[in-house]
Amino acid sequence: MTIPVQSNKDNQRKQGVEAPDEMAVLDTDILAARLCALDLLDLVLNQKQMLDHAIENNKSFMNLSGRDRAFVRMIVATTLRRLGQIDDLIIRAQERPDSLKSLALKNILRLGACQIFFTEVPDHAAVDTAVRLAEHIGMDRQKGFVNGLLRGLVRNGKDWIEKQDHARLNTPEWLLKVWIADYGLRDAARIAEANLSEARLDITIKNPADSEKWSEKLEAKKLATGTLRRKDASNIRDLPGFKEGDWWIQDIASSLPARLFGPLENENVLDLCAAPGGKTMQLAAQGAKVTALDRSAQRLKKLEDNVRRLGLLDHIEIVAADAAVWTLTNGEQAQRILLDAPCTATGTIRRHPDLPFLKTSRDLDSLTKIQHRLLEHAGSLLDIGGILIYCTCSLQKDEGENQINAFLARHANFDRVPIQPAEIGEYSELITHEGDLRCLPYHLTDEGGIDGFYAARLTRVE
Repeated sequence: MTIPVQSNKDNQRKQGVEAPDEMAVLDTDILAARLCALDLLDLVLNQKQMLDHAIENNKSFMNLSGRDRAFVRMIVATTLRRLGQIDDLIIRAQERPDSLKSLALKNILRLGACQIFFTEVPDHAAVDTAVRLAEHIGMDRQKGFVNGLLRGLVRNGKDWIEKQDHARLNTPEWLLKVWIADYGLRDAARIAEANLSEARLDITIKNPADSEKWSEKLEAKKLATGTLRRKDASNIRDLPGFKEGDWWIQDIASSLPARLFGPLENENVLDLCAAPGGKTMQLAAQGAKVTALDRSAQRLKKLEDNVRRLGLLDHIEIVAADAAVWTLTNGEQAQRILLDAPCTATGTIRRHPDLPFLKTSRDLDSLTKIQHRLLEHAGSLLDIGGILIYCTCSLQKDEGENQINAFLARHANFDRVPIQPAEIGEYSELITHEGDLRCLPYHLTDEGGIDGFYAARLTRVE
């Protein structure tokens, strides 16, 4: 028996999911894909693993066909992205909202509801596979409950969705409160709404002079900074130029800090907290001699692999060290320092919809202390007249503007060097009144958005 599955042409094309041949989809393949999705959802929501990590270490995922892997990734990511709405719908559909105790059963319902409302999987297929999932994991007695609840959603859910506050439901309360305090209610809501859209695939070209050629080969749009942007994120490793090391994946926001040093040919740059290496490679490709530090040997291995693929090892010295205590030899000072500080990474929620369920307000508190310590030490390493770029991929001002303002208040021998629109492709909307870079997910909407990001440029004056 086969169950036809109609692809969601918009969502699945963004995720790189090909429309399946309905007659070629085997019953066992359908169940295997849904079981894998159920397992991944459990690993993220109940065991607090990052989705990318869970996928990399999941044997059942790797045993799926390329099409089914793409479908599983899409359905899990979409469920996480819309989890607040989905849970609200499930509660509305229950006769006793507090009766659903089983986490496994709840995740089956979540996957079913996701397929009904946020993909074009036919309703009957979404309901049927959810029932079969319950049966397969030993919940025979709950099959009727799953069937009845999901069929109730099919009947009533669309009306309920129209009345939902999407931005509020899909954003953790603590995080939304922080954004409201930082940006006001209107912009906080715009941030939350923008996070419901999947990010585009951005590419940095190793040799900017070849950007037109690669724009054509990769079927990508060239943005004002030279970043290439593709709508389709599928089969990255199979795209021309990847194996040869002609380009790497890097959101346009993340590509901006390395531009703020100016010309770098044969200049030394200290890259603190460097892994996984996007900015490191960018600095090296601009001609800099980079000392790349990170305390994680595992992350440095990924950095080395990336650098080796790009053929930039001769430009980069990789050092396993804690950037909060490491010093240059013989008491030397650095002229150029990039501090891409560890942060809550909430600016990347469009790419990583699992983040809101893995981060808490406690993470924000602990990370701001780490950022404070790293920034203090980086400042102590900078020579007079040198440039220090501080950046984070966080939306919270405590990890960005507030860190820099507090640092400048403590250190009268440091000044802010305002960023100019010409340095970042004339995207003036990304520059704050003080001259810092502040990207929000709803910026560059006409071009597909941008990751949330912050950067400031400082100089030591004495």
